[in-house]
Amino acid sequence: MKKIILIAAMVLGFAVAASAQPKAVGLRLGYGAELSYQHNVGSNFVEADLGLASFKNLQVAATYNFNIAEFGPGIKFYAGPGIGLGFAEKLSVGIAGQAGLEYSFAAAPIQLSVDIRPYFDFVGVGLVGWWPHLGVRYNF
Repeated sequence: MKKIILIAAMVLGFAVAASAQPKAVGLRLGYGAELSYQHNVGSNFVEADLGLASFKNLQVAATYNFNIAEFGPGIKFYAGPGIGLGFAEKLSVGIAGQAGLEYSFAAAPIQLSVDIRPYFDFVGVGLVGWWPHLGVRYNF
């Protein structure tokens, strides 16, 4: 019985801790379109994106972004490393880096971002993804 109570308490604690972390969902648009999810980890955040790179290649990417500087209320510069997987005619596996500016509105749960995420494909293509993207997300 003690084990069941302990496990239930741990599950409840993890659920409360996860729901207390700010999150955002939205779109990342540029030379392609992606669904975007952000999860804050302290002052930094993890971003995961799923979509169509070049409007034809299915791609998933995840980056861990560090908040480098803040330029006033709601405006921050971030950068960080990441990984990516893609599939068009063949599988692509690589590393990514992301850097951008983000603005969070004080009066509404909306954030806008402009970023660039170069991607180095180890399987064949080489360096890709030097196009800027605009992100629009809803904070909850």
